[in-house]
Amino acid sequence: MGGNSFGNRFKLTTFGESHGVAIGGVIDGCPAGLDLNFEAIQEELDRRKPGQSVIVTHRKEPDAVQFLSGIFEGKTTGAPIGFMIENANQKSKDYTHIKDVYRPSHADYTYDQKYGHRDYRGGGRSSARETACRVVAGAIAKQLLPNISINAFTSSVGDIFIDKPYQDLDFSKIESNIVRCPDEVSAEKMITRIKEIRKEGDTIGGTITCVLQNVPVGLGEPVFDRLHAELGKAMLSINAVKGFEYGSGFCGAKMKGSAHNDHFNSDGLTQTNLSGGIQGGISNGMDIYFRVAFKPVATIMQMQTTINKEGNRIEMQGKGRHDPCVVPRAIPIVEAMAALVLADYYLLNKLTKYS
Repeated sequence: MGGNSFGNRFKLTTFGESHGVAIGGVIDGCPAGLDLNFEAIQEELDRRKPGQSVIVTHRKEPDAVQFLSGIFEGKTTGAPIGFMIENANQKSKDYTHIKDVYRPSHADYTYDQKYGHRDYRGGGRSSARETACRVVAGAIAKQLLPNISINAFTSSVGDIFIDKPYQDLDFSKIESNIVRCPDEVSAEKMITRIKEIRKEGDTIGGTITCVLQNVPVGLGEPVFDRLHAELGKAMLSINAVKGFEYGSGFCGAKMKGSAHNDHFNSDGLTQTNLSGGIQGGISNGMDIYFRVAFKPVATIMQMQTTINKEGNRIEMQGKGRHDPCVVPRAIPIVEAMAALVLADYYLLNKLTKYS
């Protein structure tokens, strides 16, 4: 099975399944001498872990990371950083009813057809549990990046949207509520909606907006390795993501060039930022901002028609512990993937920058 690594200079390879003994990863390319804040790493994991509020899955996992290599006396050595997170609260019997059944909008069918064998317990390798490994690596990447601020937040749940631009939001309020929305009025509406959806045995989607500030000019490469292309790949690799847009995004397609162009100030920054902080695939010193769309979680507690391995149509109902809306727990995952992309280009830029 391929596709288990991400990055070039700062590279993460992950391993493990949702209901296996553990999940984990190996980070290669992290420079030596980085003084790690282990509490900050665990805090990022705590933001992602299940069972943290009434609007997420009830699965209880401590998600305590254990570092196995590449760190000595609190500092990175330059060797590969190995780590693992034990799975402590598996309930594999919750999935025996789908051993030979393909759940709608899951990876069950495609995995079975491609590999001829699949781990049906919680989705195995296709489970979002794998993203905990990304959060560990992203937390280290954040500590590598100098003075760069990465803030993601819930910008919509269903048809409930924040009606303010990100510049008018106080990012310090993101963690003030369980839906991780910095607009308090919108947050209350979102929480109420998610609770209603859960009672119906259904799920709902939403969007996450992420803002990268103090990114230096020059990150990104021309043509195929553009910064926004790599950010798009990073976000689209996250479970349940259905869309990515940066800067003016799809709204820019409705505009005239005369209205869309970002005019320069004398210092090289621009008067507007419809480019989203990236021009020609390279960061231009302005805020980089993008939005990621998440579909409703595919497992619902309602009866659905599907097929089994023999192609027979059957009725099935979801069981187990699942998120009615994945968005609040995906905030640290989006931030982590953004940090991995920036760390990769930051290290590459240090090697190639003209001097």
